[in-house]
Parts: sequence; structure tokens; C-alpha cells
Amino acid sequence: MVFENLKESIAKFFRSEKYEEAVNEFIKDLQKELVKSDVNLNLALEITKKIKERALTQEPPIGVSRKEWFLSIVYEELVKLLGGDLKPSVKPARKPWIIMLVGLQGSGKTTTAAKLAYFYKLEGYKVGLVAADTFRPAAYDQLKQLGEQIGVPVYGDPSVKDAVEIATRGVKYFIDKGFEVVIIDTAGRHHKEEDLLEEMRMISSSVKPDEIILVIDGSIGQQAYNIAKKFHETTPIGSIIVTKLDGTAKGGGALSAVAATGAPIKFVGLGEKIEDFEVFKPSKLVGRVLGYGDIEGLVEKVKRIQLEFTEKDVEDLMEGRLNMRLVYKQLVSLRKMGPLRKVLQMIPGLGVKIPFEIDPKDLEVKLSKWLAVINSMTYEELDNPEIIDKSRLKRIARGAGVDTEYARELLKQYDMLKKLSKQLRKRKDLLKKLGEGFNVQDLQAP
Repeated sequence: MVFENLKESIAKFFRSEKYEEAVNEFIKDLQKELVKSDVNLNLALEITKKIKERALTQEPPIGVSRKEWFLSIVYEELVKLLGGDLKPSVKPARKPWIIMLVGLQGSGKTTTAAKLAYFYKLEGYKVGLVAADTFRPAAYDQLKQLGEQIGVPVYGDPSVKDAVEIATRGVKYFIDKGFEVVIIDTAGRHHKEEDLLEEMRMISSSVKPDEIILVIDGSIGQQAYNIAKKFHETTPIGSIIVTKLDGTAKGGGALSAVAATGAPIKFVGLGEKIEDFEVFKPSKLVGRVLGYGDIEGLVEKVKRIQLEFTEKDVEDLMEGRLNMRLVYKQLVSLRKMGPLRKVLQMIPGLGVKIPFEIDPKDLEVKLSKWLAVINSMTYEELDNPEIIDKSRLKRIARGAGVDTEYARELLKQYDMLKKLSKQLRKRKDLLKKLGEGFNVQDLQAP
């Protein structure tokens, strides 16, 4: 089993009586495991050298054993390489914000373009997608279909084979219409590598993107360093998205890509669904690479709720301001974690009725249909669901491919959540705890 040797190494490390010998043995095992996890060999040697130097020269804090201190150094150095244990800044610095995606063919770039567009749409931005991959025949149709699924417009022209022209026209089209975030999907690298790299340079020169994001497959392995370096030399990479981390991918190549480009990882793709996409947290990938696993149990569930709801979302709920974007986040929480009300009801004093009382058997079906209904709404309807009349309701249901009863039911749930929001306004102090996090001691047993 992958990582089993490292787990044995940790146990052996704690059993050893001689600290320096134990450190040296563990460093050797760690180097092997990092390479197995697809971390570039030279990078693995560089990281472990720094870890060993700190372990043998620094003194642990009072109350912490040298062995505990050593393992914390291992974790800290890997997290530091990935930008520290803080969420990266994903908010556009200005409007409009032009994003250009680059990466290998097969890295999931087109799907990632749609996921990224959906993320920004739900954050309140007016988003447009540009289909500038003129090399792969089905690229435009795929992006167009994904755009329709998430309610984001796509600019493209299958009859035009000049990617630079498509990208330039697409960016201008969306900017002229007042769009705030424009995402360009480009061709992946193929056998005519130099031609493609030149195309990337020309697109970048023409549209002058605010950010170039490298999309890299989480299972790409040892090639990651050289691939990332080559892309970075062609068009300087500003950030990275790692895809396909839902399967057996160990993710070590991501560390190599960061080292090769100096760019932070901003997002990770965790599955095939559009919502299987989240802001990157370094500690999670480090846990994956080392085989420690993610934090389990209720505390992790609470943390995931925090990731779903931003500080602004919490403030809006406290002040009674509600829209369909917040309802969407509630639904995604339900889909990812199970009934959110069970978690919320464990918080002392939050004695209010939680909406979305759904039979577990019907949960996935209803969530899928409700999410489709929200996807079919216009930006105006997302922000002001109160304007949805019978005519709009029919159009929304038709666009979502569901019966109008599901759309009507969702609006009823929205009304229930709005009432909850007003109740929460009276419990500001308690909700602030939820927004800022709380200790496990604050929770009652289910």
C-alpha cells in the first residue's frame, strides 16, 4: 500500500532512542515516499535537506518533545512550499479580469474552464467563456454544452481556425457587454509543440491577460516539473489549478509544478461534477502526499461549512440579506456532507427549524433538480429571487429541463431560508461563532 512504509517509518521514529539517528533514517524514508508520490527528485532532496537542517539545529518550544517537533517541521516545510497554510487570494484585483488557461491536452482544461466560470458566477461576477481551442474538433461543442449547463455564455466560432483571432474577438465581445470575468480556454500541447507554444505566446500578447493559469493533471507524475517549467518559460504562469485529485492521484507533481513556476496553487478539481471544485488548501495536499489523510469527523465537517460560506455570506445571513447564491451554497453543503441541519442542530442554542427537510432517498434527485433550476436563472434572478413570477418560473424550469413543480418547491425553500435568516439576525453572536469557527468543546453529542 502506498504510504504504508512512511507510516511504519513514523512508528519506528518514535520508538528510536537516538534522535539524530532517527532523523537520518526518517529523512531517507521520506525522500523515497516523496519520489513515489511524484515529487521531482531534486525537489525532494532540497526539501528534506532543509528539514534535516532545522531538525538538528533548532530547539523545540517548551513542552514539545524533539520528535513531535521534528514531525511538525516536516509538515510545516511542505506546507510552506505550497504557499503557507492560508487560502490563496482568488478575488479578481479589478474588473474586467481576463484569465487565460494553459496546459497539456487531456489535463481537463475545458471542464476546468467551466468549473472556474461557475465558481466566479456564484461569487456574484458576470462571467463569459471564450472557446479558443481550435485544435481539438470537439472543444467548442464541449465548452458550449458546459456553458449552457451552468448558465454562462460561451463565445466561439468553429469555422475560424485562428485561435488568436477567436481569443481577441471573444475578450472584446464580453468586455463590450460589461462582463467582469472572462476565461479563455486554449489548446493543449500536442505533437506540434513549438507551434502551440508560439500560439500561446501570440494569444497572451494579443489579449494581455491579467492572469495565466496552468491546469495540471494531479496524476501527471515526475513530468510535472519539466512541463510546468516549459509553460512558464513561454507565458509566465501566475497560478495553478490541479485537476483529477479524486482518484489515486498522489498529487506530488503539484509540488513540483509550484517549484518550477513559483506560482501558487489556487484551486483543485476533486471530481467530475461542476461543483467538485474548491479553493486550494495546502495542508490537504500535504496530508495526501504524506499519507496522513484529511481531518476526520465533525470538526472537519464544520470547517468545510466555513469554506462554503464566506465572511460576506455570514454577514448577509446575519443581516437578513439573502439570494439564490447562498441557497446554492446550502445545497452544495448538503450534497457534500449530508444533511446540514444535523450539523447545525448540534450547536447549542441554535434552536430553529432548518429548511431542506428531505427524505434521504430523495436527497440526490431533489438536489440535482434544484441545482439545475438555479443554474437556469439569470444574474438578476439569482440576486433578486423575489422578481420570479409565473412566466419566469416556466422559463427557468424549461431551461433546467425539470417540471415547474421543482422550481416552485425551490422558491418555497428559499422563503423558508429567508425566515431562518431573519431569526439568525437575532442570534448574531452565535452565528459569528459559526462564521469564525469554534472549538469541538462547543459542540454537543448528536
